[in-house]
Amino acid sequence: MCGIVGYIGKKNAYPILIKGLKRLEYRGYDSAGVALISERQQLNVYKTKGKVSELEDFVANKDISGNIGIAHTRWATHGEPCSANAHPHYSSSETLALIHNGIIENYAVLKEKLQAKGYEFRSSTDTEVLAQLIEYIKITNNLSLLSAVQLALSEVIGAYAIAVLEKDHPDEIIAARKSSPLVVGIGENEFFLASDATPIVEYTDKVVYLEDEEIAVIRRGRDLKVVDPNNVESTPEVKQVVMNIGQLEKGGYPHFMLKEIMEQPNCIYDCMRGRINVEANHVVLSAVIDYKEKLLNAKRFIIVACGTSWHAGLIGKRLIESFCRIPVEVEYASEFRYRDPVIDKSDVVIAISQSGETADTLAAVELAKSRGAFIYGICNSVGSSIPRITHTGSYIHVGPEIGVASTKAFTGQVTVLVMLALTLAKEKGTIGNEEYMEIVKELSLIPEKMKEVLKLNDSIAELSKIFTYAHNFIYLGRGYSYPVALEGALKLKEISYIHAEGYPAAEMKHGPIALIDAEMPVVVIATQNGLYEKVLSNIQEIKARKGKVIAVVTKGDGIISKIADYCIEVPVSMECLDPLIATVPVQLLSYHVAVCKGMDVDQPRNLAKSVTVE
Repeated sequence: MCGIVGYIGKKNAYPILIKGLKRLEYRGYDSAGVALISERQQLNVYKTKGKVSELEDFVANKDISGNIGIAHTRWATHGEPCSANAHPHYSSSETLALIHNGIIENYAVLKEKLQAKGYEFRSSTDTEVLAQLIEYIKITNNLSLLSAVQLALSEVIGAYAIAVLEKDHPDEIIAARKSSPLVVGIGENEFFLASDATPIVEYTDKVVYLEDEEIAVIRRGRDLKVVDPNNVESTPEVKQVVMNIGQLEKGGYPHFMLKEIMEQPNCIYDCMRGRINVEANHVVLSAVIDYKEKLLNAKRFIIVACGTSWHAGLIGKRLIESFCRIPVEVEYASEFRYRDPVIDKSDVVIAISQSGETADTLAAVELAKSRGAFIYGICNSVGSSIPRITHTGSYIHVGPEIGVASTKAFTGQVTVLVMLALTLAKEKGTIGNEEYMEIVKELSLIPEKMKEVLKLNDSIAELSKIFTYAHNFIYLGRGYSYPVALEGALKLKEISYIHAEGYPAAEMKHGPIALIDAEMPVVVIATQNGLYEKVLSNIQEIKARKGKVIAVVTKGDGIISKIADYCIEVPVSMECLDPLIATVPVQLLSYHVAVCKGMDVDQPRNLAKSVTVE
């Protein structure tokens, strides 16, 4: 959720920390703060409610000297967004400063104990409790900062990624993680610290991903030291991260979301590159080849995911069941982990997560793994937690997604699921060769067809102006298009704050039709497929009740175009690939409605990009 940045080296820390916070602001933007040990060896903490730009204004004319510091951008969990609850948090003596991503579940008990010992608290956060606890243990037992952190964390229940500065040790940062991501970047006589690699790649491509319950001792002029809570040292594994800095900039677009929608043709091409041959008649995923026996012998697939990834999973279910004839269940990861699911060694669990750090999905994976299931991860972020703990999997390779509302990650996930289903079906012999080659060929053409849809951007922008009045939307689809309806409704809710619901079109008669009137816009995914006539009937039912229909139709449609109030034409495609085409216009519609309403599209209220806490 929150964004963590740290630096120690020879450069001025403040500019690096601020730039890092801006790179991580998609993780949280309720408040922001920075702690620096100045040239005069003062531990200065500056923080304020609002975005990083407001922090920059706040520190104007303040002492921002020093070449060691930590910084934080917050998504509120405990305590409302305000300056007092912003990170970093001082300890009582103001000799320690701490930043934290996660939740300390037993903070109330710890806080009560500390209050009984005379400690007073400036905030209502769980994080300040940890800062005070570390100081109490350090002073009471006359310990080093590292030892105090180790003992304090042994008393903590919950999730954390933390970084701690001590005024009297201006050459050291202590960092630790459990169930929240933390990355150490290794430069030339300098170190960087961050929640993910985006703030680091500008300075170094060498990173260490801390594992659960590892503690990093980051010291100026010395090698990185990694220990566990019992002080057992391990050799950190240095990995190379490859990322294009241009992907982290808006590149002339007004918002990251629009940029990422427009990037989708190239992203899908990158996703397929090396997996579909030049002749576009064969697709292969190395993970399937390497673990063929496990995957082909699976009695059942269980897809676990959250939000947009769950919608991709619904499409994956239809693909795998249709092509491979294997039963598939799609579960919300948050519910799966708490309902004592029946899992055995013949099950394959597919975990889908853009960030690879989604807390509920991680926990679901750990549960399934402990019960003997084989785990296949589908992620975007290279080196993130899910790829590291799964048995195998596939990256979607769509590049960093900065906009909070997921767009290119969704189409990337669907593309990987198509390739997974095709590869499995080919190996199992459950798909005919002619059908197989036809789908592979059509899949290879998706990027060009997406480009055609993106040419409608201006017309969709004009159309969106009509619907800024709306307080409610309904999205309808059938078959493969039903998850597209769910995704369209989610996008509109996320960024425009208009209440929207997605339904299978046939279910409209079982309740939602009561909402239809002249003020109710209804978006219908009505491409020409096996259920076209059924969807046509649903549209006629809406029109009979004076509903306003926005239909996504196949180019050249001469029937629905005469009935619907507004039509968005998309290129013809195979039914199983329709979601990759039909999703693009509903993304654009959501984006432009939100822009017309003056909303902060990239950073919608109350949302964070990566949900790393429950």
